Amino acid sequence: MNSTEVLPLSVLKQRAQGARIESAVHGQVESLVKKETRDGKPFWELTLADAEAKMTLRAWSDAPAFALCEEMAVGAFLEVAGEFAHNGTFGLDAKRWTCRELTLDERDALLAGPPELREKQAADYAFIEQTAAAIGDPRLRGLSRQFLGEYGPRFRRAAAARGNHHARRGGLVEHVAQMLRGALAVAGVYPMLNRDLLVAGVLFHDAGKLWENALPADGFTMPFDERGEMLGHITIGIELVNALWRKLIATEEAAGWATLQPASEDVRLHLLHLLAAHHGELQFGSPVVPKTPEAWALHYVDNLDAKMEMMTAAYATARQLAPRIQERVWPLPGNLVAPLGVYSPPPPESVDTAEEK
Repeated sequence: MNSTEVLPLSVLKQRAQGARIESAVHGQVESLVKKETRDGKPFWELTLADAEAKMTLRAWSDAPAFALCEEMAVGAFLEVAGEFAHNGTFGLDAKRWTCRELTLDERDALLAGPPELREKQAADYAFIEQTAAAIGDPRLRGLSRQFLGEYGPRFRRAAAARGNHHARRGGLVEHVAQMLRGALAVAGVYPMLNRDLLVAGVLFHDAGKLWENALPADGFTMPFDERGEMLGHITIGIELVNALWRKLIATEEAAGWATLQPASEDVRLHLLHLLAAHHGELQFGSPVVPKTPEAWALHYVDNLDAKMEMMTAAYATARQLAPRIQERVWPLPGNLVAPLGVYSPPPPESVDTAEEK
């Protein structure tokens, strides 16, 4: 067993900024590719993933790790120990690294994620359930209850993206919960918004990512899904809402909804529009542009949370260019500048100081 401190990948990336540290990480092999340098020398490129982040390691032909990679397989759970530092060309880099397979207990602990992340995602999911249960419109409340009941475990494993923002196991739960907080605040400022519709729109807007960005129960490697590739998450989400709606309308509960206003068919149509329009522009994948207040609100709340998550991650890992300036992290449009600190009023003068004056 290695006695070196084991760090999550996200923590390692932060600590390795500007310094070389000796540490170990636990992760799953996401990809393993044999390549050649310009001089024709072989090397292995290995991508390791954990609950929050990924890193790429390179094993050169004259390193002990090269032979280890020859015997390694994609999907293996490993401990990698070595000297880590940020390399301007390759990002996080490791020197003289070695690895071993994790025990079953270590693998299970890795799949569960760090305690802080588990607690955060559990709290976020509880908030999603509470907010969905508080929807006033019985049609949207019933649809949300049905969705969480049937697809809750899959929802809790899904990522919000393959890259850019919340691209981790459980990232979709974090994204949706934070969007709900933002949507509730926006609905309080703009009374014209249909709060129930906006909440349901947030819950379902990325529901198609339960397939497009699904992660298995026993790993961090996100497979490519044929349905996701051929249809995309917006189309899959629309199909899912329609399927759940048909089930809902066939229940005894729905028998008394014939006289409700707005009409049930209008509710369904407006919810589908939120899913179809939430990317905001045709060039970004939406089949239609937003055409209702709720559709615009959903689009901006979605975009805001994605950008804030990107910036948070970038500040933690981007290379320092100058005091208070860090390098650009794609897809953000420019270099990062340190945010302004929160104002702190000066401490009140003591009685003795006041008397001296």
